[in-house]
Amino acid sequence: MFPELKRIKQKISDEECFELLDRETRCVLSVIGENGYPYALPLNHYFDKSENAVYFHCGKVGYKLDCVLKNPKACLTVTEKGVRFPGEWWLTARSVIAFGKVRIVKEKSEVERVSRKLSAKFTSDASYVDSEIEKYLSATYLLKFEIEHMTGKRVKEN
Repeated sequence: MFPELKRIKQKISDEECFELLDRETRCVLSVIGENGYPYALPLNHYFDKSENAVYFHCGKVGYKLDCVLKNPKACLTVTEKGVRFPGEWWLTARSVIAFGKVRIVKEKSEVERVSRKLSAKFTSDASYVDSEIEKYLSATYLLKFEIEHMTGKRVKEN
């Protein structure tokens, strides 16, 4: 049902995929937009390994939400910046592509819990996080991307 990785020698383990999903701060979520056109957008995310899910915050109205309401199927891509090893001009980088479905999370306690975890990826300033949650919690939903299939690979860009 899902495409398999063609260059099997470049495949990375599920654990490496989980590490990338957890460590990286941004990903691209692709949903199905108007008239069947893809709509891909870069987002901050929080990965919860125990749920095999990636969370995003969003407003209670907007195109992204409209797309998910019409069709929950989505694709998520995470890539690291890459490294240049001594004596090499090219970058070596790992990436993850996941397929799944997105559901909307509206429960305030869950929105707050995940928003705190997402914020912790960017700041340890608890008073700032408290202030932002107090200001925006009532206007915020979460999108929960539930992973159904995932592959990852390491690529040398030479």
